[in-house]
Amino acid sequence: MKLTNKGRYAVMAMADLASNAKDGPISLAEISLRQNISLAYLEQIFLKLKNNKLVRSSRGAAGGYILEKPASEIKISNIIYAVDEKIKTLNCKKNSKRGCNNKPIKCITHDLWDQLDKHINGFFEKVKLQDLTKTAEK
Repeated sequence: MKLTNKGRYAVMAMADLASNAKDGPISLAEISLRQNISLAYLEQIFLKLKNNKLVRSSRGAAGGYILEKPASEIKISNIIYAVDEKIKTLNCKKNSKRGCNNKPIKCITHDLWDQLDKHINGFFEKVKLQDLTKTAEK
């Protein structure tokens, strides 16, 4: 199981945006500098976040990005899914009759990995973007 840089960076950038939202629209260049994330990579990430209605952009000298809704309403899972991340601990498809090892039965540890998958995804469903900004303020 691995959360790629795309998912991690999306969450980091959104937390940065939420933490600095009181200052108005935030440019990707500012986020790039603060979080040490490539500007080109942020542009790709924010296109997906915008298409999934998590952020909106404004143009002009004072332009940048703002959250589409309050940080208290954005789940971490929303961010991860918006950038096409899937957190999987199983190699097989959940509803498939074939197992991870491509045999007709599930592997001996299938239920263990399935429970871990549910736990991780449940965790990301419970944590809100606002929770990350409160942590950063401490």
